[in-house]
Amino acid sequence: MPEGFIRPAYPDFSDLPWSKPLQEWSDYCARLEDLPRGLSRHPVVFVNYDGKTFAVKELQPGLAEKEYFLLDEMEARRLPVVTPVGYFDISSGERRSSALITRYLDRSLPYRSLFMSNSLIRYRAALLDAIAGLLVQLHLAEIYWGDCSLSNTLFRRDAGALQAYLVDAETAVTYNAIPAAQRFDDLLVMEENVDGDLADLSALNLLAEDVPVSDTGATIRLRYQRLWEEITREDTINAGERYRIQERIRALNDLGFSVGEVELTETGAGEQLRLRVMVSDRNFHHDQLHSLTGIDAQERQARTMMNEIQELKATLSSQFNRSTPLSAAAYHWLEQVYRPVVERLRQAGGPDKDLSEQYCEVLEHKWYLSERAKHDVGHQIATEDYLLHFGEKAALESEG
Repeated sequence: MPEGFIRPAYPDFSDLPWSKPLQEWSDYCARLEDLPRGLSRHPVVFVNYDGKTFAVKELQPGLAEKEYFLLDEMEARRLPVVTPVGYFDISSGERRSSALITRYLDRSLPYRSLFMSNSLIRYRAALLDAIAGLLVQLHLAEIYWGDCSLSNTLFRRDAGALQAYLVDAETAVTYNAIPAAQRFDDLLVMEENVDGDLADLSALNLLAEDVPVSDTGATIRLRYQRLWEEITREDTINAGERYRIQERIRALNDLGFSVGEVELTETGAGEQLRLRVMVSDRNFHHDQLHSLTGIDAQERQARTMMNEIQELKATLSSQFNRSTPLSAAAYHWLEQVYRPVVERLRQAGGPDKDLSEQYCEVLEHKWYLSERAKHDVGHQIATEDYLLHFGEKAALESEG
């Protein structure tokens, strides 16, 4: 058994054939799972323990420990990364290597699925925003990635969009304050890698004809720049415009970012002040929904659900002619709206589907039916019609 470290509450992985290179494990290990993956410069296998899947990546000696602690630090900063589980240093005869173990990201999609499956074509544009958003989050956390690519990223559906997750952190570097030159270099690396990933698919005739190869990376860079400028810009406000502070905070919250600090400094021009808002993470609606209901959803999913709770709060306040607490509206929504819909979806699709994503799809379908009927058709009718027309398709997409 190799030496290393495994987080508590996880398997010890002692039954894996550590004396063999990963490329040979198929002959010695019954736990292997065949799952879709991106390209990797290192051998990677997936192993199953009681229904939970883990990725094992073989690296040069010492690199697995380094990457483990990088991922651990990113996770502590609440960044969207795969969960690090442990690492081993391997010594078998003359072979020296190390192995990183991470939790497989359930219900995730490698980029190839998004460009090869016609059923997932609607997510391809969202992929560009997802990668741009991931880079912004990393740079706000003072982290240089150094190897942003489609192959090093996994994606989860998030209320019709995508959330990108960092998979490979070998080249990452943390800073107290990331230099602008490093951010620029990260974008250059991303452009080259993304266009290269797509060129590889094109060379294999696996890329749809309408997907551009040469300028996709540049498009992501432009989206990154717009988002970065919106988040980091400074505003000048007059003494009587303090309300603009809350406007700025709400605008950032709408983008999903939580505000950690607000800084006001004098400009030297009379009563004008310079407003700078520092964001902490991109989990605002997720945290709000979780604190009110216990639901652990993706950020955009959570925003969709919180919008529904806010609408219900207004309806109840009008109905009873008094202000309804948000917590009371959330409880009513959870018991009378969300749980009945999710239970019906669970009965139709099984326990392993992404029920939060399907719930958001039901809401979108409800809006469509209500527009056509010129009145609110309600959640029950929308759910049954959704299952009738889209249930099988949604189940297939949830399976990736």
